Amino acid sequence: MTAGNTGRKRPTISDVARRAGVTKGAVSRALNSGTGVSSGTRDRIRQAAVELGWSPSYAARALNGKPLGTIGLVVRRSPEILDFDAFFASFLSGIESVLSGEEHATVIRFVPDALTEAATYERLFNDRFVDGFLVTDLRVDDERPAMLHRLGAPAVVVGAPQGSSDFPTITNDSHEAIRGLVRHLAAGGHRCIAHVQGDSRMLHALQRRRHWEEAMRELDLEPGPVELGGYTIVGGAQATERILALPERPTAIFYGSDLMAIGGYSVLGEAGLEVPGDVAVAGFDDIALAAFTSPPLTTIRSKHRALGSSGARILLDMLKGQEPPASTVLSGELQLRESAG
Repeated sequence: MTAGNTGRKRPTISDVARRAGVTKGAVSRALNSGTGVSSGTRDRIRQAAVELGWSPSYAARALNGKPLGTIGLVVRRSPEILDFDAFFASFLSGIESVLSGEEHATVIRFVPDALTEAATYERLFNDRFVDGFLVTDLRVDDERPAMLHRLGAPAVVVGAPQGSSDFPTITNDSHEAIRGLVRHLAAGGHRCIAHVQGDSRMLHALQRRRHWEEAMRELDLEPGPVELGGYTIVGGAQATERILALPERPTAIFYGSDLMAIGGYSVLGEAGLEVPGDVAVAGFDDIALAAFTSPPLTTIRSKHRALGSSGARILLDMLKGQEPPASTVLSGELQLRESAG
């Protein structure tokens, strides 16, 4: 016996048939279509299946066209993102909070590029590994919505701006929170406010930048310099170095994620600059660490867990034949702490 093997044989459809005193065909009809057998026989077969702990195999459900009880999440990022990005941990927690109660599961695939991404979507759906998809990180000129329509795959787009897709969309709208942040900084005397943007093509990153620019112009302030930080601590640090090298140093920096802001903290400290005395700092996400940095980080709370749970709930309802809402909006919340003065 190999390690981990209990020696117990997994029950088969033949075992159920013997226990119920019927043929294998009767078991298949009773548990799949429910037709062709009497109600008494059907109840006896189901009882036998319960007693033996038998359930139809994954492959059999796929071949019979039955719902598989799985939804797909294809992420074009490195799996290492789970080591440091608070979004995915919270987002997945939200998904599982819904799926576990529905006896569903998530199939997650990390892919390195667009070609592999498209092939993965097609394989997962065409080979009947998943019933539908949650789609994240929608990008400029993203081809995934059109591809999913072509496949006939149910999907919910999560975290993208309203109107960015004709699939049901869940939006994390932080317009008012970013406006409140900019007004707070301006009230503190800041006129040159820089922005560290997470990504140049992801729609949610572009949306955060647009809201920041609009808030600046509402106060007749010219938006400050913009650098890319890649949503990582290292990227945030490197972007901060570039900002500090500018001829006119901004007096405040709004980072598109808390991780990038934490990277910025280290560079500002090494440069002998105090936060917020010399440079005010704000992030985005409100990860758990944000309240415990020194000084505590002003940030915008993004409802990552609610994005996951709402997306999973809407997708499950779609799979049950219910009409989904075209758009669901979750509002971000400004969390003022010491780093912004």
